[in-house]
Amino acid sequence: MEERSLPLLGKEAITKLNNSHVAIFGVGGVGGFVVETLARIGVGEFTLVDFDVVNFSNKNRQIIALESTIGKKKVEVLKERILDINPDVIVNTYDMKVDEDNIKDFNFKDFTYVADCVDDVIAKMAIISKCKEENVKIISSMGTGNKLDPSKFLIKDISKTTVCPLAKKIRLECRRKDIKDVKVLYSLEEPIKNSDFIASVSFVPSVAGILIGREMIFDIING
Repeated sequence: MEERSLPLLGKEAITKLNNSHVAIFGVGGVGGFVVETLARIGVGEFTLVDFDVVNFSNKNRQIIALESTIGKKKVEVLKERILDINPDVIVNTYDMKVDEDNIKDFNFKDFTYVADCVDDVIAKMAIISKCKEENVKIISSMGTGNKLDPSKFLIKDISKTTVCPLAKKIRLECRRKDIKDVKVLYSLEEPIKNSDFIASVSFVPSVAGILIGREMIFDIING
């Protein structure tokens, strides 16, 4: 599986990825593509955390959303997909909604890297706080809904973010809790509000997930 990646990354890098354990909190539009990117590069162990099931409206953007998967738990669908890509991978699944209390149930010291792709501010801060407490690398996805231009995504420290409403909330929470050095993906595009719900298209959260996956890959390789 790695023969096409090996000439670009080298044996040492591939070995580091094979030996890494990544946790993805939230495996929907963004998180699903994070997982896809990491699975196809040879990451050796995954922990997937999500409480939701695949529904019909997910089909426009989520890699796991198919007619055949509607109604199934997202973590189980994604586990099956990962193992179909690489049967040698270890996949741990948690069908749960993360909060400030149950975040303690995870041993973050087991994780090489964490991707936060949940939408809820309380959950995001619980994940970020725990990673900083345990000195675990994390990248957090800010808002990708109501946007049409994936070329405006950037990866920076949360303190350097602008425009994104979700990033503003997380930035203020990090400041309040004196949390520093949190890497995030966010967009410079102003949200487009043409409806009373958060709209999305296939080519925005997918790009965000791939960019997050790429960042994680190179952090693991160079770490």
